Amino acid sequence: MAIRAGIVTVSDKGARGGREDRSGALIEELLEGIPAQVVFREVVPDEVEEIRQVLLWGCDEMKVDLIVTTGGTGVAPRDVTPEATREVIERELPGFSEAMRMKGFERTPHAIISRAVCGVRGRTLIVNLPGSPRAVREGLEVILPAIPHTIEKIKGDEGECWKEVEDADL
Repeated sequence: MAIRAGIVTVSDKGARGGREDRSGALIEELLEGIPAQVVFREVVPDEVEEIRQVLLWGCDEMKVDLIVTTGGTGVAPRDVTPEATREVIERELPGFSEAMRMKGFERTPHAIISRAVCGVRGRTLIVNLPGSPRAVREGLEVILPAIPHTIEKIKGDEGECWKEVEDADL
């Protein structure tokens, strides 16, 4: 069964129709590999309340397994995606964010500026990605292999993580 996913692009220009959502389209393309079915794509401005509302809607109403955001993770005054995400998640998954920043740092020191947050609300995994298509690809490719297993665990799978890894290495 495919993972049910939502994509949220956070962009003032995009929300006004002034910019094509290339990052959201790329996320949708990359998610096909796990496999995931994208059931919604939204574009919202860089406003905490609007980001928070779409995340809550996706988790609580649409009941998707995964929401991937793109944009608003830097240090510019309007970059508020991490704040909105922290208001919604119940448990943070810092390993996801750390892995993406470490991989990005191999290419550019600017990767450590990212304040992206990843975490869980109910039975939904939420992942923040930067706004540029290149950073989206680099970040998502790092964590993509872990997403299906993470979602299984969020949904209550009681299998042993170490055993699955050990068996895979054989």
